[in-house]
Amino acid sequence: MVAGIVALLPLGGAVFTILWLENAISSSYINRLPFYFPGLGLLLALLAVYLTGFFVTTFVGRWLMRSLDRLLERVPVLGTFYQSLKEVLGYDSSRERFFQGVVAVTADEGYEIGFVTGQAPGPGGQPHTLVFVPSSPNPTNGKLLLVEPARLKKLDVRTADALRALVSMGKTPLRP
Repeated sequence: MVAGIVALLPLGGAVFTILWLENAISSSYINRLPFYFPGLGLLLALLAVYLTGFFVTTFVGRWLMRSLDRLLERVPVLGTFYQSLKEVLGYDSSRERFFQGVVAVTADEGYEIGFVTGQAPGPGGQPHTLVFVPSSPNPTNGKLLLVEPARLKKLDVRTADALRALVSMGKTPLRP
């Protein structure tokens, strides 16, 4: 059930946003225009989403998004949540990431997906890697392992994609 909710959440959010924009636009002055037709608000909402995506990929748009990013980080409660979410998902390139990489940890009959969180000396003093191995479909639960680096295989996968695969219980494939 949780995997279904997580899978439908982005789609539901997009549909809700577009319908909200349609309602807001059509209930404004636009329905009094001579060329108004039902759905014009929806078309304008889709155009607004497209133009926003186009704008944020330009030089000015990237600058504006960085400025908005810095502004959001300064908001007392929201800023902490926003920054933590960016770090966990791997979208924060300006700071040290929460997870340093995605690895496969050898298990009894295969591998488990893990996230490197740091380094620490092992029982004999040799360097070991700290790996958080989350449970699926709830990645906030899991175990922290102190693993010899030889038992790890680095995966060429973004943190956000690995988390998405965990939450969807493997329905979203891991792609490099």
